[in-house]
Amino acid sequence: MPSDRITLGLIGTGNINGQHSHAFLAEKDARIVAVCDPVADRRQAARDRINQAYGASACADYSDFRELLARQDIDAVCIGTPDHWHALHAVAAMQAGKDVYVEKPLTRTVAEGRRVVETAVTYGRILQTGLQRRSTGAYRRACELVCNGRIGRLTRVEVGIIGINTGVQVGRSFPVAPVPEGFDYDMWLGPAPVAPFCSQRVARGNDVCYWYYLCDYTAGFISGNGVHFVDIAQWGIGNDARPVQVHTRSAVIASDGLIDTPVAWQSEIVYDNGVKMSYSSEGNPHPDGIRFVGTEGWIHITGGGTLSANPMDVLKSVIGPGELHLYASPEHHRNFLDCIRTRQTAAASAEIGHHATTTCNLAEISARVGRKVKWDAGAEHFVRDDEANRMLRRAMRSPWSI
Repeated sequence: MPSDRITLGLIGTGNINGQHSHAFLAEKDARIVAVCDPVADRRQAARDRINQAYGASACADYSDFRELLARQDIDAVCIGTPDHWHALHAVAAMQAGKDVYVEKPLTRTVAEGRRVVETAVTYGRILQTGLQRRSTGAYRRACELVCNGRIGRLTRVEVGIIGINTGVQVGRSFPVAPVPEGFDYDMWLGPAPVAPFCSQRVARGNDVCYWYYLCDYTAGFISGNGVHFVDIAQWGIGNDARPVQVHTRSAVIASDGLIDTPVAWQSEIVYDNGVKMSYSSEGNPHPDGIRFVGTEGWIHITGGGTLSANPMDVLKSVIGPGELHLYASPEHHRNFLDCIRTRQTAAASAEIGHHATTTCNLAEISARVGRKVKWDAGAEHFVRDDEANRMLRRAMRSPWSI
């Protein structure tokens, strides 16, 4: 049980943990006491910003996350590293007795996700995944209306997102460059295969971020961006519903250049309760956000949280005291800190994060094998499909393992 002040360590000090640090600095009952990053100037700058905010030299910096985790005075960690590190960092942190806030997607592979879920249960740790729309009222409102039958029986969900950021060039390669001084590139790679260094690969400085689209580190935006929207879609479909069939009917995967993950796709997912979901980056009639379609109308919520419906009066409906009320969390970081104290399950728990990430990974795998796949959610493997099953896990480079 933490003291009156929850002590935090940040693993990764890039853009995303820069945002998280601002959120935790604003919480009076939290204190960031350590940061870790293989890039010396980046972690030192983060350390200095945090110490300046506190007006004291309270925050230390480390190049190796294991040194941070060895500190007995740290209650929890916030993991903001590339996806291929998420499982390793989260499992090691929980084994060290820390609670965990880990960025989305929860893990790189389905097998890693199940390992994270099991570790959270075994060690009794709180885990919050960075699916912050779970802590945004408009998304909860949409899902409550759907789950309480305000558009009749839900039959279909249409999810549309962008597949790649502006400025990222598919099919382009970059020259190999020397590893900058103060950059532990081997630690950055970690469990991923050895690869030649270029600044675009690691998104250093002002370079456009390419690792988001490299399969050694991520599934691409089909998971890294889409997991937010797939998660909310599944909240409305029902957290207990599971995919049974996935068919990525079309996908654009570059055959050369640095990028090698899907950058455009059209997927159809069938759930065990009969609901069907279209999940696409192109060709979707509603490319921005999520549309729930029922037998008596529809509800649409955009990526920015704007609600619309047909009939419009649906949005005025009151959810009664005897109806289903979904988990209410007004702010994601605050929810994490509160759950550390109460030991109650977080808004975006390990199981929720794994469920959403798994669905995205199934769409990626269907794209790679080029056909429909059938999924046994209980066993977490594909039905009579050795090729697809081999993609549920990835080998880790020695000496890393979970």
